Amino acid sequence: MDIPLWPTPHEPSRLGRPSRRAATAAIETHIAVLKGEPLKAALATALREAEGLGGQERRFVAMAARELSRHTRLLDLAARTLGHSPGKHVLTEDQALVRYALWRRLFCGEGWARVGPEVKLPGPVRPRTLHDAVLEGLVTKPLAEPPPAQGSESAEAVVERLATRYSFPGWLTQRLAQVYPEGTLAGLMASLDEEPSLHFRARPPGTRDAVLAALAQEGVAAEAVPCAPDALRVADSSHRIFESRTMKVRRLQVQDVGSQLIVLACLPPGATLAGLTVADVCAGAGGKTLGLADLVGAKGKVLAGDRSKRRLADARDRVREFGLKQVSFPHPVPLDAVDVVLVDAPCSGTGSLAREPDQKWKLSAKAITEFQATQSALLAEVAAQVKPGARIVYATCSVLPEENDAVVEGFLQKHPGFALEPVGEGWPAELQVGVDGPYLRALPPRVPGGGFFAARLVRKAG
Repeated sequence: MDIPLWPTPHEPSRLGRPSRRAATAAIETHIAVLKGEPLKAALATALREAEGLGGQERRFVAMAARELSRHTRLLDLAARTLGHSPGKHVLTEDQALVRYALWRRLFCGEGWARVGPEVKLPGPVRPRTLHDAVLEGLVTKPLAEPPPAQGSESAEAVVERLATRYSFPGWLTQRLAQVYPEGTLAGLMASLDEEPSLHFRARPPGTRDAVLAALAQEGVAAEAVPCAPDALRVADSSHRIFESRTMKVRRLQVQDVGSQLIVLACLPPGATLAGLTVADVCAGAGGKTLGLADLVGAKGKVLAGDRSKRRLADARDRVREFGLKQVSFPHPVPLDAVDVVLVDAPCSGTGSLAREPDQKWKLSAKAITEFQATQSALLAEVAAQVKPGARIVYATCSVLPEENDAVVEGFLQKHPGFALEPVGEGWPAELQVGVDGPYLRALPPRVPGGGFFAARLVRKAG
């Protein structure tokens, strides 16, 4: 598969508005990330401390900060190709400046006339050892495309090429290459290497057409996403949807398509959740809790819990904001009284790297093994408490089989009182795109958004 090494520049409308102040905030965010701070926290700090940024400038800061973590490996290769090896940087500030200048060149298609005012001395960050002439050279010197491979590539060469083009760690690319054929792998990595689109869930379930009509009346261009029944995406990048009346009256919830499908996987085959009791034991910030609450309706119950008190506090706030009386937060969650338990297990987040690109540089093979042990223990703990006939939906936002199929298969070997119940049974054809055998395996770009997995287990009677 012939994939050009250097990228096609982004559409300018996706970027927001660049400025010297915005460049400063983006570079300062990346410096903090290089020093070990999580990207989300570093970005929040930079935006809070930046003075006088407009909405489009803030959008540029967020985009640029994520892009610098997202494309690290490719940007560093470009620097080496231009004779400026990252190993020569004296300061972290220098490394961040080089990556920013090269990102503006390669991914934004900008020349020195635009990039120079953003990075020239005396700013945007100090200290630094780089002269303006160095940065100008990085933006203006010819950058040749490597010659194409002669004949068929070896498996090792394919892995190296994909890891470089899409800026993935070599060990992770190697592992993914063992799981997915090259065509699927390239599409998956490309999707996880780009700024994700915003997806929404129409509320209540089954009202997507009415919600799209209401948005159209407000001048917001949106379209249905066929592979989830209530999913839609905004067709423009203005973010006006957040100021729309439709959003303010809670007819919409921001939610990834794969996440919506996980909630759908909680439905018993050929039945509804209306009036049932459902537990969300890893509720986190409550995204899937809201979806479950809409499915059980006013006569049902959703019992939400999470080991993180901070994240559960966010879920409480969202439930209160949406006015969902059927959701409660008992501690501990009485699993012996529920019909369905959603176990959205802690995982590597390899399916969410488009949203959190800094995480791919923090993962390791050892961490994957540790996640697998935690997931298996959590699933066994839940299984010991549920009643006969109850269903457990095990889910992750990982694309690695160690955290998905292997956990489910290992569980079934040790727990013969449970059976695997195929996800997607009875779903219409347009929803089957995310189904792989008995599992939900929502992989981008086939299913837009992040990568998700779910399996449904039922406790046998007796």
